[in-house]
Amino acid sequence: MANNIGIGTRVKHPTYGEGVIYKQDLIYYHIMFPGKGAVEIAKNYDGLEVIEAVNQDESYITREYLENIIRQTIEEYTDILTPVPLGNKWIKGKLILQPSDDQLKPKEIPIEVFFHKIVMLRDRLRVLEQKINSHKGLNEEEKIDLQQFITRCYGSLTTFNILFRDKKDWFVGEGEG
Repeated sequence: MANNIGIGTRVKHPTYGEGVIYKQDLIYYHIMFPGKGAVEIAKNYDGLEVIEAVNQDESYITREYLENIIRQTIEEYTDILTPVPLGNKWIKGKLILQPSDDQLKPKEIPIEVFFHKIVMLRDRLRVLEQKINSHKGLNEEEKIDLQQFITRCYGSLTTFNILFRDKKDWFVGEGEG
């Protein structure tokens, strides 16, 4: 690997996969691998492949820029969720599903569990949107059709917006937002 690669360089390791160099010293590259965390790799290790180099002599990368790269990589390649707060009035609440047949027992689910599943669904729809937007096999019309379908899915889920503490986290369907 080249000696002048800098912070922000994207690399590929045979075991850990793709990562981003976030720090380096005389002996090691400190690399953040989505789903694996931070790993130190010796600079003289031959198995590290440069995917996208950032020349340390030509540019300076701010911490904020690097944090954005890492956050985007983690969101794109993992199921790690950004914490989304539940509305205060729902904390420690429960969802009760009452069957119409009195012989059957109702089902109680903690609202936190239900809310977590709603947030996971929302985040997976967002990942699906990203994958559609970057898909090389779809033409623009196909991408738009699929985007509109996902927007309608968001619209179907707006009922659950009452559970979110912050309006910025709400589902937004067609004609909203």
